[in-house]
Amino acid sequence: MTTLTELAPSRPAAGDRLSALPVAIIGAGPVGLAAAAHLHERGIPFVVFERGAVVGAAVRQWGHTRLFSPWEHLVDDAAARLLAGTGWEAPVAGRAPSGSELIDEYVAPLAAHPAIAPAIRSGVEVVAVTREGMDRTRTAGRAAAPFALRLRLADGAVVDETARAVIDASGTWGQANPLGSGGLEPLGWEDVADRVLPALPDVLGADRERFAGRHTTVVGAGHSAANTLLALSRLAEDEPGTRVSWLIRGAAAQRISTDGDELPDRGSLGTRLQRRVRDGRIAQVDRFEILRAESTGDGVRLQGRRGGEVATHDTDLVVVATGFRPELGMLRELRLDLDEVVEAPRALAPLIDPNEHSCGTVRPHGYRELTHPEQGFFIVGMKSYGRAPTFLLKTGYEQVRSVVAWLAGDSAAAERVELVLPETGVCSTSSGDGGDCCGPVVAKSPQPITLQAPAGLTLLPLAGASAGGSCGVDSADGCCG
Repeated sequence: MTTLTELAPSRPAAGDRLSALPVAIIGAGPVGLAAAAHLHERGIPFVVFERGAVVGAAVRQWGHTRLFSPWEHLVDDAAARLLAGTGWEAPVAGRAPSGSELIDEYVAPLAAHPAIAPAIRSGVEVVAVTREGMDRTRTAGRAAAPFALRLRLADGAVVDETARAVIDASGTWGQANPLGSGGLEPLGWEDVADRVLPALPDVLGADRERFAGRHTTVVGAGHSAANTLLALSRLAEDEPGTRVSWLIRGAAAQRISTDGDELPDRGSLGTRLQRRVRDGRIAQVDRFEILRAESTGDGVRLQGRRGGEVATHDTDLVVVATGFRPELGMLRELRLDLDEVVEAPRALAPLIDPNEHSCGTVRPHGYRELTHPEQGFFIVGMKSYGRAPTFLLKTGYEQVRSVVAWLAGDSAAAERVELVLPETGVCSTSSGDGGDCCGPVVAKSPQPITLQAPAGLTLLPLAGASAGGSCGVDSADGCCG
């Protein structure tokens, strides 16, 4: 089996065509823009492709939702150094912002910085990534060939552009896991799709009228489900006829932490939810496996099994809070090494697999765990976790710091990774819906290895470059891409 060390590419010949090309970043969310800040700090040219019309488009869709971590854990170090020269003031520590505040007070100013703004191309969807003139079966000369990104522009035109390396920070938002327990949409899905809503609707704001006076069932066992359930139960206090049901596949929602959590807002979320279930304000339906959905006129009937018996559940609306999965079709012509269970990079998967992970086993990870056989290609951020839950925003910042250091040929900085994870309050591996993993864990970097600069990149001086260090505790529960 090929090792990660063996995948380290050789130094290119002088004058190689790749040296004139930028690094392509897919996604202008917090992690993608952090990658841009690190690349700028290293003097490496880059271009950022954002499918939305504006930066942070995915975060804006759940902007009414508050993150778990306070501001001091939500800002990337290189981004903060870059913004410091503009007169930008870091938000007040100790307060957890909403998604909209994260955009307005941090992401948007970073994207507007003159070192980054000219490189952002909004309204551009990356529909495929390959090697120029090569499908995945061709080997000769592959590492020296530029990446080719097929782009769909806002006007519908399709063009190709080349890059020396690609950092995929496109996240998983918009790629929800289906309602069906078998990983597919339930039979009859098309007939009820207009009554099924995506995760984290704005229950108490823009979407209030849709939920008021109706029976809504939230499907899912994570923190996104908890946020929506609590909002719906508050709505029910003000709007007569509003009912709330919570449907989960397992016997208990063990992924939702309680007051033992090192992030107080995340811990209190689970505690408040459990209290409202006990009080009868939220009707919990456990061990329900959805197989079929059908219309009941104005409502939805979910059919399946509960505890091995045939069961049905009637409701007006369904909110899908079943988690997310990576969109991998765009990467079909690249040589990837993905775990067959969680669809994360194979070396990262054992650290995050909810079926295997246990307390105290999280190791630091950077370029090494994110490396694929396709030299110069990295998946970072929420998408790097595949189908695993509980991605933490600052983990993504540490990923891109390490990856960019490797792209710069700085092996010492790339290897020097430290990671401190917050206590989640959950240490289960038996839940049918998966379990979050817990810390706190302070993990030291492995012994450094010697790397040569990757193809098309030259070893840059270290003056002014990030030296890494501890990334501290972290941010959201998987909402951030």
